[in-house]
Amino acid sequence: MYPNVLEQQIQKELPKALFLYGSNPYMQDFYIEHYIEKLDAKSDTLKLYFDEWDFPVAKAYLSQSSLFGGTNLLIIKHNKSVPKKELEELIKYTQNSTDTYILYCGYYDDFKDAKSIESLFNDKNGSVKVRFFEPTQNEAIKILTQKAKSLGTQIEQHALSHLLILLNHNIALCVSELEKLNILDRVVSEKDIDYLVHSNAPLSVDSMIIDLFNKKPIVDKLNTLLELGNDTGDILRSLEKFINELLMFQAYIKLNGSVNAVEILGYSPPPQILNAKSTMANSVKSSTLLKIFEMVLELGTEIRTTSNPQKETLLFATIIKMQTLL
Repeated sequence: MYPNVLEQQIQKELPKALFLYGSNPYMQDFYIEHYIEKLDAKSDTLKLYFDEWDFPVAKAYLSQSSLFGGTNLLIIKHNKSVPKKELEELIKYTQNSTDTYILYCGYYDDFKDAKSIESLFNDKNGSVKVRFFEPTQNEAIKILTQKAKSLGTQIEQHALSHLLILLNHNIALCVSELEKLNILDRVVSEKDIDYLVHSNAPLSVDSMIIDLFNKKPIVDKLNTLLELGNDTGDILRSLEKFINELLMFQAYIKLNGSVNAVEILGYSPPPQILNAKSTMANSVKSSTLLKIFEMVLELGTEIRTTSNPQKETLLFATIIKMQTLL
């Protein structure tokens, strides 16, 4: 089913089992919130995200509806497909109860994982599957316009487009910024965006940082970033943000034993970035991260007091030194 067809159907009736995957994590989170709101299921929801997946727990939860009544909403997020037989058994509960729902969000690097289970979601059992593609500029603007309207945030169209470009077309981050900009209580302009919104690390910068932590050659990629117009300050801020998030991931994992990007970051990053950060948080010592973080802060102080020709030299030297600690 196409996303626009889902939008039409969901206004009439919620599919009992819905499988969402693809390249637009914001829309997956949007439908999670939509289901919770429409079913009034905030206190009747079981969320099993990534490594939290537990088939016996999911089965026991869904079977309660036939015993005690009430709405049961099972929300699954996973970057790998759960076993087909397990999912097939769970979908049967949605057919046998009027108040049982499953919402499965797949965050896959390889969409072959989706193909292994998508056949389970079909007209015969009243379930639906939808693949989201990376939204075009116009589609993203439409989503953000609707969101701004629902938030009561007044914003000029060209400012909305500017926000989207500034945050590397990350709709979830744009929505988060729209919520913050709402406090202005006036029409938000492009100048407001430049003054109040800090550019998120573009995927290319994140890619370079991931190579840094994986001990891969980064000199050529760093050179390319600088040639494309990324200045040393932008790269430094991206590096600082990335390391800070790794420390947040580590703290969350130690407390909860699992990863929940929305609770840690406030949004869902692209699956490849989420997987990379989760892996690094588990593999790099906290003491090492703190040393690297201190180096970044020291570099920031040096760069602010150094002439332009030397800033790039300092950046290269510090990043190479960082890699020796990993």
